[in-house]
Amino acid sequence: MTPDIDQYILFTIYPAAVIFGLGFLAKKARLGEILKYILQGCASIIFSIIYFFTVPDGGAQGLAIVLFMFGVLLLFLARKHFVHPETESHKAHSANSTGES
Repeated sequence: MTPDIDQYILFTIYPAAVIFGLGFLAKKARLGEILKYILQGCASIIFSIIYFFTVPDGGAQGLAIVLFMFGVLLLFLARKHFVHPETESHKAHSANSTGES
């Protein structure tokens, strides 16, 4: 039995709500971008694994693949911010020097 369209919509809303919620909580807790991206990427990969193995008859395999790729992309963004942290301070410095706010 494959999921109906309303179940599939819920399958897309749950990870989106968790990912946006983690971003909101990270901003309120003043966590760094690296930790925010790591948490969001891990949440996306966990949802991907859960959907891949628990939804019967491959009803959410496409969504699981997209969530996995999005999670990997978020982990690459975390790595980029870890390797090149000066890009944010450079942007803030250049905005201040040109008089922009």
